[in-house]
Amino acid sequence: MSKIQQEINNFLKYLSSEKLYSSHTIAAYKGDIIQFFDLYNLEGSNQKKEIRDITKNDIRNFVSSLIRYGMSKRSAERKVAALKSFFSYLYKQNLVHNNPVSGIAMPKQDKILPKFLQEQEISALFKKIDVKTPSGIRDRAIIELFYSTGIRLSELSGLNEQDIDLNAGIVRVQGKGAKQRIVPIGKLASQAVKHYIEKKATLFDVKDKKALFLNRQGKRISNRGIQLRVYKWLTMVSEKKGLSPHILRHSFATHLLDRGADLQAVKELLGHSSLSTTQVYTHLSTSRLKKIYEQAHPRAE
Repeated sequence: MSKIQQEINNFLKYLSSEKLYSSHTIAAYKGDIIQFFDLYNLEGSNQKKEIRDITKNDIRNFVSSLIRYGMSKRSAERKVAALKSFFSYLYKQNLVHNNPVSGIAMPKQDKILPKFLQEQEISALFKKIDVKTPSGIRDRAIIELFYSTGIRLSELSGLNEQDIDLNAGIVRVQGKGAKQRIVPIGKLASQAVKHYIEKKATLFDVKDKKALFLNRQGKRISNRGIQLRVYKWLTMVSEKKGLSPHILRHSFATHLLDRGADLQAVKELLGHSSLSTTQVYTHLSTSRLKKIYEQAHPRAE
């Protein structure tokens, strides 16, 4: 194992044990860092074999190559963030003299507004789910919970039964960086989850007694399993591209703001660390209001 490979492995262990990052995030960081060193070894001088030899120009060349070959600016920024975190770790370990990623300017981001479902599409979605089958009862509870709480895919798949308090109408969510937050559950979602829990023992051969949502084998359902089930139902009511559980999170936030919810409150419900992340949904609401105005006002033209 090379010195670089060893330090990458040490860094990934640090993310897991010290920073408490999810396995998904750690895998993404690993791929981003390895991609850089693969390119670095390919395009760099044969004399450059040490981590401490890497310069800001190497990082800039890496970013330029990503953009040149068609990678989105958002994806390129994520890769640079992974490298910045990696070299910051190396600097604290006295393995490099400075962080070559520090101060690297990223290309200006194109603003991409998240896709969401209209309220009538959400209503149609719940009517489509067949609750006469075991998977339908579970899927109804999953989708109700997504839309009622706005939680992320990994947060929902990681839920245990003890995280749900139906009497109080709340769910305890383990978010990014092991940050826990409490999110209220709506009445219809509570009813769907309660029905599923009451039926679970008869619907599945329960092997994982802690997990809230199970697959056909009675074990905790995976992220991929949830994605496939949600995608199946979403395609029945929408022709949008990129249909996934995340569109329910976007719909949750957009519909709250459309109906007058406070932006700071929505930020807390979503588990965002920065208000600027939540503000993207105000653009959606503003765009919708403008469209309504242009259609309805007699002198809008």
